Amino acid sequence: MQPQSHISIAILLISILFCSVSTRALDEPGYGYNEKSANGPRYWGDLKEEWAACKIGKIQSPIDLSTNGVEVIPKLGGLKYWNYKPQHATVSNRGHDVAVIWGGDAGSIDINGTPFFLQQAHWHWPSEHTINGRRYDLELHMVHVSPQPDGTNKTAVVGILYKYGSPDPLLSKLGKYITEIPEEDEEKSVGVIDPSKIMKGSKMYYRYMGSLTVPPCTEGIIWTVDKKVRTVSRGQVKLVKDTVLNYVSKSL
Repeated sequence: MQPQSHISIAILLISILFCSVSTRALDEPGYGYNEKSANGPRYWGDLKEEWAACKIGKIQSPIDLSTNGVEVIPKLGGLKYWNYKPQHATVSNRGHDVAVIWGGDAGSIDINGTPFFLQQAHWHWPSEHTINGRRYDLELHMVHVSPQPDGTNKTAVVGILYKYGSPDPLLSKLGKYITEIPEEDEEKSVGVIDPSKIMKGSKMYYRYMGSLTVPPCTEGIIWTVDKKVRTVSRGQVKLVKDTVLNYVSKSL
């Protein structure tokens, strides 16, 4: 086996390990989304010392994408999706969202010469990012990591906004599995999911440097949000929403 192959395998294994660590961080309990609650977004930075960035961070996400500092770039501006690969995936109710988790090498995107490996995708409702003050009905986040030589990791998130209309193909495929989703932290196989089909037809993007949108609100995240707004049915949004809320209500 050539040395380059050893390096590629090492990078892949490191990225998979980072995925499991980052997933646990995102799943960590103790915060909520109710603005009036004591553990709501405005108080995240006070709940734990390691979450201080949620309160004092300087480049926190989400933002309005029409503000200054956000670039609008064409597809040829350094973001390539054709490195994605069809790969077996599972769907999981993580207690605050529903996520699709790829079980192996699902490929990567290239941002200005740096590869970022796809780990998982999850939904937020309504959208976290806005455009000219408008909040959309759903937002998909595709999370990627890039292991660095010094042992650290860079993270890049690709976001997709949705408004009510025709059903979304990905959620149409996953619908029956989400309906049968097991308890939190368990996963249900959904077969092979091709990430490249999710991004089909994308031509322009918003790009800015921000943070994770949940604790610990880590900064230095490269955000790329598709300028093309997709459509999703009301029933699909309700399915994702009810799956999470039903679990929360059972846990109370």
